[in-house]
Amino acid sequence: MGINVAVKAKECRGNHEKMIRRFVKKCKKERIIEKYKDRQRYKKPSDAKRQKRQRAARERKREELKKKRLLEKRQKK
Repeated sequence: MGINVAVKAKECRGNHEKMIRRFVKKCKKERIIEKYKDRQRYKKPSDAKRQKRQRAARERKREELKKKRLLEKRQKK
């Protein structure tokens, strides 16, 4: 399973510090480190499924809150 995360110099206009921050952010978004740590130890399939469901529920809730805040912001204007 190969995940390619790349940051080009053109994206950051050659700023090395910005490139590093952008690379770290992309790695977090792809959950590369989290996946690596998960593979270090055996996890029961039922535990893995439960955690996956919980993560999906949290993400759904976060998205709903974003939409709700956006609607409230639009209504204020």
